[in-house]
Amino acid sequence: MANETTAALELSRVERRHLVRSQVLADYWALTKPEVNFLIAITTFAGFCLARPTLSGPFPFLLLFHSLLGTLLVAGGTGTLNQYLERHFDAQMRRTARRPVASGRIEPSHALGFGISLSLAGTVYLALAVNGLSSWLALVTLLSYLFLYTPLKRHTPLCMLVGAFPGAMPPLIGWAAARGRIDPEAWVLYAMLFLWQFPHFMAIAWMYREDYTRAGYLVLPAGELRNRFVVWQTVVPSLALIAVSMVPTINGDSGLVYSFCALILGSIFFYYGGRFAFSKSNVAARQLLAASIPYLPALFILMILAKK
Repeated sequence: MANETTAALELSRVERRHLVRSQVLADYWALTKPEVNFLIAITTFAGFCLARPTLSGPFPFLLLFHSLLGTLLVAGGTGTLNQYLERHFDAQMRRTARRPVASGRIEPSHALGFGISLSLAGTVYLALAVNGLSSWLALVTLLSYLFLYTPLKRHTPLCMLVGAFPGAMPPLIGWAAARGRIDPEAWVLYAMLFLWQFPHFMAIAWMYREDYTRAGYLVLPAGELRNRFVVWQTVVPSLALIAVSMVPTINGDSGLVYSFCALILGSIFFYYGGRFAFSKSNVAARQLLAASIPYLPALFILMILAKK
């Protein structure tokens, strides 16, 4: 009987260790912001594929793998360092209070070391396995996101404009990885992602505006200016995005089927953006956010399939 009790206790201790180990791994995984990295992977992939001069010949799968891995390492390091820098503010927001560093499950010094390691590994990996330009673009993205956009969130609503510049970098990294240079066509992809961010993040800012205010973030202006700001930051970029999505057809890179489908996608996105901008309700913000998530991957995949 005593042996059975001892064995049960030992099994319980082993199970607890496994649970603790699993929780730690899950927390470190959460530090990298995998939900954001999924979109980064798709847009980097799109930039890489669209940079190929033709679709003939063997596809460079190994180079694509190196490009995605290096980019995601840098992105994971950026997400980790962002949570390290904003840990005190995250702890004041209901949406982010359970993040690993903000909640105290991971020591700040450990998060700092993990974030620096991922970032260095990614930039060096891109430089060695891909090319110097892709590595340089990834490094610029990391530095501008952490040291320009992140602190500006507590000082001015224009932080969204500043943050959109590094936020639109993934297609350029993918393009540079495939060609070793940035061509004019790559800036069309950059413009698409740049414009898409405004309605997407405006929906998030509106849904969690009380949380942001509690933590001291100025992502939305106060008073009457707020309403005009929301309208301009949502409607104008959504409308401009439709126009920019037509550029591949105008340039002869895609056909009429692409332009028709892109117009439908853009119109749906614009519809939800307009509903939110003029109703300014949490329900409309959630609908806009839900519409924005599949829009960009769908548009980029459509561009890849329609590439001439």
